[in-house]
Formats: sequence, structure tokens, C-alpha cells
Amino acid sequence: MRIDAHQHFWRIADRVGQWPPPELAAIHRDFMPEDMKPLLDEAKIHGTVLVQTVEHEADTAFMLRLADKTPFIFGVVGWTDMNAADAAANIADLAKHPKLKGFRPMLQDIADDRWIDDPRLDAAVAAMAERHLVFDALVLPRHLEPLLAFARRHPDLPIVIDHGAKPPIAEGRFISWYGRMKALSEVRNVHCKLSGLLTEAGDQKPQAVRPYAETILDLFGPQRVIWGSDWPVLRLAGEYSKWLAQCLDVVPAEHHAAVFGGNANRVYRLGV
Repeated sequence: MRIDAHQHFWRIADRVGQWPPPELAAIHRDFMPEDMKPLLDEAKIHGTVLVQTVEHEADTAFMLRLADKTPFIFGVVGWTDMNAADAAANIADLAKHPKLKGFRPMLQDIADDRWIDDPRLDAAVAAMAERHLVFDALVLPRHLEPLLAFARRHPDLPIVIDHGAKPPIAEGRFISWYGRMKALSEVRNVHCKLSGLLTEAGDQKPQAVRPYAETILDLFGPQRVIWGSDWPVLRLAGEYSKWLAQCLDVVPAEHHAAVFGGNANRVYRLGV
């Protein structure tokens, strides 16, 4: 079973003043399940993990409503304020929905790079770990050292790094990102998504992505790498079918079942 473990839906009317801006014409419109279904059918993708895009509880509720009526949405990674006094209670309440599988604070947009390693988050993290919820880490390379400290302090929390931590592919830089990712790969509760890399490549040719994708696979191994499209953001850089084909070429055939479905099913406890 093939699973796209990272995609988004949104309505522009709900996002006044939020990303994406109008100048990103390829994605500045509504994207809903009926827009994605033909892409999934063509690619023989059976289901997806729908991931948050704004810091608002209403977005989580919106995604869960979509999941209720959309069979191909196998799971939802939402948002909640992990610093709130009632964060643990909010997490427990949201987790009652069977398709709520995790949370994603938007670390890349938080001014304090060390926000993630704040002990004040411990109650929220404990509530997540108790319910086997996944922490999706939307990070940039500068966040990887604090994320490493966080991962070591919370060995029972499944952590998934989104988009390979957005390596600086367009700038051709590798070594600093590699060293920090290597340290994280040695923490067994940390996984990594093979997603979002085309967007980071900018004007570089798609081939520029391959060394980074191969490095992710080498560091984390085929049992801790999870494929995702990052659609519709992917539209800024490429096409759904071509990104899938590119990743299928990078990952050896004997590991396709794990990377393109099995790992997502296990880590997010999708039950499919």
C-alpha cells in the first residue's frame, strides 16, 4: 500500500494575511480533496497524511472534518499551542479523534531557535507520548542542535523531521547540514521525511536533489525514511508524478514497500 505521508489542503478565504502570498500564483488558491484525488489515482497512492499549515486550532478542526468525509485521508497532523497552560488537556481531547495522529509546531517560523528544547513543553510532550502521537519537526538546519537535545530528552516520543530539515540545496551547501543530521539519525526515535527537497533546490536541476535524498536514506536507513509529496507546495517546483518517480529511482526497489507506505503506516499508527 502506497502512502503519501505529507500533503496539505487549504481554503484561501481562511488564510487572510497568512502564507501563501498572492505572488505564489501556483498555490494561491483553494486546494481540496477533489483536486488531489486524480493525482493519487494516477500515481497509485492509496492514502495520505494531511499536515497542518497555519498555527490555529481552527485549521486542525478543518482537517479533521475533511478526514471524516475523505476515505483517502488516513491521518492528520494538526496544531495546538504546546506552551498553553492547558496543552496536555487539549492534546488529550483532540486525540479522541481516531484520525488525529500527531502535532506540528511551526518551528521554522519561531524566532527563538531553541524554543523546542524548553522544559515547559514537557507536559504537552508527555500527553503526546502517552497517546503514541507523532511530533512532526518543521525545522531548518539551524534548529537541528536544539532538536537533537529535545529528541534525547524524550526517547518515547516518535519524531519525524519534515523535508529533510530543508537543506540548503540551492546554495550548494552540505557539510554542516550533514553533520547535524548524522547526529539526529543516531537517536532511534527520530525519523525523516523524503519530501520538500525539490522546493529547496530552487533553480537547480532536479538532479541536485539526489545527493541529499541519498544521504537521508543512508543516515536513517530504509526503516526510518518516509516519503511525502508536500503537495500542493510541490507545485512551485515540480509535478507530483515526476517527484514520485524521482524518489522511486533513489530508493532501491527492495525498500519501496517500507519508504513509500509501510513506515508511514507504522510510525503514524494509521492501521491500514
